[in-house]
Amino acid sequence: MTAELDVLLRARRVVTAAGEVARSIGVRDGRVAAVEPLDADLTAAEVVELGADEVLLPGLVDTHVHMNDPGRTAWEGFGSATRAAAAGGVTTVVDMPLNSIPPTTDIAALRTKRRTAEGRVYVDVGFWGGAVPGNLGDLRGLHDAGVFGFKGFLLHSGVDEFPPLEPDELAAALREIGSFDALMTVHAEDAHTVAHAPAPCGARYRDFLRSRPRLAENLAIARVIELARRTGCRVHLLHLSSADALPVIRSARRDGVRLTVETCPHYLTFSAEEIADGATQFKCCPPIREAANRELLWQGLADGTIDCVVSDHSPCTPELKRFDSGDFGAAWGGIASLQLGLPAVWTEARRRGHALTDVVRWMAQRPAEQAGLADRGRIALGRQADFCVFAPDQVFVVDQERLHHRNPVTPYHGRPLAGVVRTTWLRGVPIDLDSPPQGRLLTRGGA
Repeated sequence: MTAELDVLLRARRVVTAAGEVARSIGVRDGRVAAVEPLDADLTAAEVVELGADEVLLPGLVDTHVHMNDPGRTAWEGFGSATRAAAAGGVTTVVDMPLNSIPPTTDIAALRTKRRTAEGRVYVDVGFWGGAVPGNLGDLRGLHDAGVFGFKGFLLHSGVDEFPPLEPDELAAALREIGSFDALMTVHAEDAHTVAHAPAPCGARYRDFLRSRPRLAENLAIARVIELARRTGCRVHLLHLSSADALPVIRSARRDGVRLTVETCPHYLTFSAEEIADGATQFKCCPPIREAANRELLWQGLADGTIDCVVSDHSPCTPELKRFDSGDFGAAWGGIASLQLGLPAVWTEARRRGHALTDVVRWMAQRPAEQAGLADRGRIALGRQADFCVFAPDQVFVVDQERLHHRNPVTPYHGRPLAGVVRTTWLRGVPIDLDSPPQGRLLTRGGA
């Protein structure tokens, strides 16, 4: 090295492209400037020795977060959500275009959202744009303004200001988005199937599960794949919960369809059989399904059919979860888990024989690649120096009152998990939640 490093981190366990190895990681000007053997002769203004029980991971990338800000800030907010992200080892999030008011469906709304977030984020934040009926002419402008891609629904989103796309509208959106090689992400459930399923009412979870059948997901995914095949647009399937769809996803990829897929920690952790009646903190759409389905999702992760694991952090106030009645039909559907994704996935992954290298691939590398965040998601020369210091063998019990997201509601409350985030680093500096936030707002291509 010809110049002194700003920081040198020495760790017996570092997850890199070479696997889990002992390394010295040097940082200069917020980027990784050295990846050397543990005993390398390097000098730095500050040297940090990780403990024997700690592993240095790249900062996680969560591309599916609802921060609901502005407009529904009582549900969540940029400050509270990014505090939770930092506490959970997540250094980059991409905000979904709905649940805020206004939704991010035109440039004016994007500017409003950026003004609201400015100076309030503890981690780096990018933005998705929305594809809704009537905004086809706004999509190119949003793309040029730096959104990371677009999101559309195929059935009611839960909020009236973000309506779903009819099949012909989805096809038109894919043609337009494909014309400038952007990414379309889709909430894939078939509206007709859901409309004709039993109504979701009452406290029995099995009745709610019948109201959002696997068939709704499977049909919608098949339709999205066929339209992606016709248009050539890059498409990403959001929050896969039905393992029935895995064979058609594999087949589409063999045929060259440009398709990526995510699932979420709650689909990999919980099962329908264990959800008590009235436990509306578990309600989400698509729903948490049976244990056998969960194991098939794990197989899809293992063989690469599912690319990544992201939170779909979608909180609300305790009142909207309707704990007074336990009515799954009346309760808001969403899982609050942004701070807990890493220990939740690691707890279940290690039970099935997976390594931390797998978890990093699913929760850092591949989400970064999917969103086009080329400078993060891995510990490598030239990448942004975002790190998570993780103690994988330390066990804790989740206490929702101690989490940083705005409202103390999560289905993980009281659950023992393995793995504690000790420190999260952003651009070579530990994030201090008691100091002013230092996160940045990102634009596609300029991240």
